[in-house]
Amino acid sequence: MTPSVPYRYPVDVPVLTDGVVTLRAHTDADIEPMVQMCRDEQMQHWTQIGADYGPGDAERWVRVIMRTGWEERDHRGWAIEATGDDGTAHFAGNVDVRGAPVADIGFSLHPWARGRGLMVRAVRLAAQWAFTEGGVEIVHWRAHVGNTTSLRVAWACGFELHGRTRGLLYEKDRVIDAWTGSLTFGDEGSPRTTWWDVPVLEGERVRLRPWRAEDAPRIAEALADGTTRHWMSFLPAPYTVATAREYVLARLWQAATGAAVGWCVADRRTDEVLGNVAILHMDQLDPSAGEVGYWVRPDARGEGIMTEAAGLAIAHALRPGAAGGLGRRRLELLAAASNAPSNALARRLGFVQVGLARRAEPLADGTYDDLVSYDLLA
Repeated sequence: MTPSVPYRYPVDVPVLTDGVVTLRAHTDADIEPMVQMCRDEQMQHWTQIGADYGPGDAERWVRVIMRTGWEERDHRGWAIEATGDDGTAHFAGNVDVRGAPVADIGFSLHPWARGRGLMVRAVRLAAQWAFTEGGVEIVHWRAHVGNTTSLRVAWACGFELHGRTRGLLYEKDRVIDAWTGSLTFGDEGSPRTTWWDVPVLEGERVRLRPWRAEDAPRIAEALADGTTRHWMSFLPAPYTVATAREYVLARLWQAATGAAVGWCVADRRTDEVLGNVAILHMDQLDPSAGEVGYWVRPDARGEGIMTEAAGLAIAHALRPGAAGGLGRRRLELLAAASNAPSNALARRLGFVQVGLARRAEPLADGTYDDLVSYDLLA
């Protein structure tokens, strides 16, 4: 429809469907379930919607914001409709494309509709219409750092995931960092990267599991340790609990973008953090390789903890993808020449020394050590 033609709301709002979800114009019947959705705990946590959201706010969205947005062609939004467990169609959420030719996308689901893959379908329909009919050339996605559900949708819909932008959002009197991504006309609409799962791996004394927000205090203690910092000179200083929380979120982003799989090495009996082990750099030129990285808390050193933990991670990394592993063909391990424990660990794990780079490893005291490289083939 060209801008010269008067826009009639809601009759001119296109109805889009893939047979599972339908995007349609909002109606007054959507007001009550929209209030329920917006008062939900997850919506309150991840969006700027206030706790006082009520019927008047939903009415304004349906009767004013959506009408004006469509008539002015700068905020095109739909109600998402899908079949519930009772076999009838229900309001399931909202999806809206704001702006043109540069647009951003927003979406939300009612609690009953979550976990069914509906939002991925809705976003694909909305983006396809925006590109082919809505005069949009690029759609930007943004979400609070840590909003894994929104990240999953963007990833599944083929958005190129850019990373973290500091202070991009201002909500509820707070400046908030955002994860961002973009989708352009002609993109396939399917994931660009492998989202690596982080499976729980059980050993005799350790359990490898995903990192959790509540692990932050013990991470901070470990990475503020002088010995750890000597060998890992790149660590921020001071290393606080807040820094550790960012560490946990960064592990999640790395898994989503296919770069790395990182585990918390936990005591099998108490589940307390003992260290970290990761398979890194899986998104480099050789898609079948990776690098083993690790650190150990001071109170867990010298007890063979990392030998067991790294052994579990390496076995998983070398296991074929069809068998549930990471399908790595080759693993690399790097250690400063004077770091005797790390060099000994590499040899215990079966790695073979293949090189030495002179004065290539910066240490925290400002000096440079030789860097020993090892590898292990499947």
